[in-house]
Amino acid sequence: MAKTLTALGAATVLLIVVIAGAAATVTGRLLCPPALATLLGCTGSTPSQTALADIPTDYLTLYQQAAATCPGLDWTTLAAIGKLESDHGRSTLPGVTTGTNSAGAGGPMQFLATTFTSTITRHPLPPGGASPPSLYNPHDAIYAAADLLCDDHAATDLTASIYAYNHADWYVSDVLTQATQYQATESPNSDGTPSNAALAAVNYAQGQLGIPYLWGGNGPDGGFDCSGLTLAAYQAADINLPRTAQTQHDAGPAVPPDQPLQTGDLVYYGTPTTIHHVAIYIGNGQMITAPGRGQVVKIAPYRWKGDDYAGATRPGYQPDRAG
Repeated sequence: MAKTLTALGAATVLLIVVIAGAAATVTGRLLCPPALATLLGCTGSTPSQTALADIPTDYLTLYQQAAATCPGLDWTTLAAIGKLESDHGRSTLPGVTTGTNSAGAGGPMQFLATTFTSTITRHPLPPGGASPPSLYNPHDAIYAAADLLCDDHAATDLTASIYAYNHADWYVSDVLTQATQYQATESPNSDGTPSNAALAAVNYAQGQLGIPYLWGGNGPDGGFDCSGLTLAAYQAADINLPRTAQTQHDAGPAVPPDQPLQTGDLVYYGTPTTIHHVAIYIGNGQMITAPGRGQVVKIAPYRWKGDDYAGATRPGYQPDRAG
């Protein structure tokens, strides 16, 4: 009986391996089939067409599998970091395959040697990488990056964990925006990516990080208030918005509550008839906001306990334009 069960178990494992192999190799694109996602250790959001076209298959698999070791961390965050740091290992800049960059970092995820060593000491790497582990090995670097983000509480404060990885607000914004482009969602574009106008607006808002809040401010000299920032961001994308948070909300078009937000959506707070704040969504639950007196333009979660979130609009979106 034991032999029978063992044989059955072996056959099952073999079947899983065959299916997994097929899933990873069909046209080099189909990865992590939903029916086997948990079993194969590659849970997370579905890759967009942008992700499938841009990320090498072996890297995509590693991002998915490494992220699964940190509950609450989506693989798109790892992939966005890999994109910014080394173009998924394809960059020819110093420090990607050998040596270090000007900051002393190396490898596809751009680790300092000391940080890499301390991370893998705390979290021994799974089999599949170099022996001894190397920050230049994609397997080792990506798993170590997932562990480092997890140590910095990526599941509960994604913005802070990305900032800890690279201490720059622009870096946080770039990672979040790139991660959103790698995640398949409903979108104004048929390929699953944000519109060019939305990206232009986010890029403008990103450039205003750290500028002081100013009531009635249209910036950048002097500062912005909340709707002044969103107005200027979409002006940079050649889309004209009304001036106040309420009138921007009323101008729409509204994002249906059952649809996911997209990069560039405007998010509102208050009630539909009494909107008191607006900000620009940049993906992964984060927004760029001019929050109030005494503060500066910054990245923050768009939802929090006790908020009065009132919905979102998608400037420039024309649902019937292709019809």
